[in-house]
This record gives sequence, structure tokens and C-alpha cells, in this order.
Amino acid sequence: MPHRGSPSSAHAAREYLSDRIEERPAPQGFLRWSFVLTCFMRILAVLWIMKGLSAWAVILGVWTPVGQFEARSTGYQATIIYFALIDLIAAVGLWMASTWGGIMWLLAIMSHLILAAFFPGILSSGVTTVAFFLTLMAVYLAISWLAAREGH
Repeated sequence: MPHRGSPSSAHAAREYLSDRIEERPAPQGFLRWSFVLTCFMRILAVLWIMKGLSAWAVILGVWTPVGQFEARSTGYQATIIYFALIDLIAAVGLWMASTWGGIMWLLAIMSHLILAAFFPGILSSGVTTVAFFLTLMAVYLAISWLAAREGH
């Protein structure tokens, strides 16, 4: 069994492909899409931290009188609590530029869009918000695709 500093363990460590985008081998060329993807994910992370904290502000009564959250319907409460959690989890994963962060973010944004479409009484989103979220998704998927092709 090789010990920690042996050449075979160093070779195995080099072959390990990290989940984090920024730790993958950098391709040669003028524009590195993996760098663009990492920057975009960090911008999204800041936006989703604000979105998650705004859900916590609703729960804690920062923008509304204390007790108003508890007086709302159970569906509304569950929705706000869901986004208070998933938005911050997605933001952490996005900031780390990990694959799971992008997946959690896509889950969070799709949840928002589906709930806004089917339950507008619980989660109302205007056309501008829906268009903005769809644009962010399209840009994320396009940059992810370009970054994945970059390695080939």
C-alpha cells in the first residue's frame, strides 16, 4: 500500500478531475470560457444571496409587521421558507463554482418559474422577472456549453 507521499498517490491526485470549474486544467487560447463561467456564477451567487436574504427578511418581519408572515397561508409560508433555504444553498454552490451549485441554482430558478406560473396567488412574478430569469438561464447554459467544449 503506497504511503501519502509516494509517486503513485501524487499521480492519482493529478488525474483527479475536480468538481470545481476553476480547478480544472486551463486550456490554451485567448478566451477561456471556464473563467467566464466562474465569473458569471459568482455574479449569480451575489444575486441569489440577496434573493435568499430577502426571503429571510419576509420570514423575520423586516419589511412587514411582525406576525404578518404567520398570518399568511401555509402554502405561502412553505414557499418562502423553501426559497429562503434553496436560494442560499444554490448561492454557496455558485460561489464555489461547483457543478452542484449550478444544478441547485437551476432547481431554484425553475421552482420559482413553475410556482409563479401555476400558483400566482402564492408567488407573483411579473413578466420582467420571468424574462430576466429565463435570460439568466439561457446565458448560463450557453456559457456552460462553451466551457465544456473548451476542454475538447
